[in-house]
Amino acid sequence: MFQKTDFWIGLAVGAVAGIFGYRFMQEREQQMAALQPAAPTGEVPLAELQRQKEELEDLIAAQEAKKN
Repeated sequence: MFQKTDFWIGLAVGAVAGIFGYRFMQEREQQMAALQPAAPTGEVPLAELQRQKEELEDLIAAQEAKKN
């Protein structure tokens, strides 16, 4: 298997394709990160706050049910 030139050529082509693919994906990821507007630090999205509010209301209701 290791003596066939087709194996070594395929291995080299695969390695080169993998390297270029990895570099392409890294550059693409950086471009996508640059396009997305960065949220100001310390600011939580409204959807997350609403989810937390509902969770807290559920916990409060459970605690009040235990008291009664």
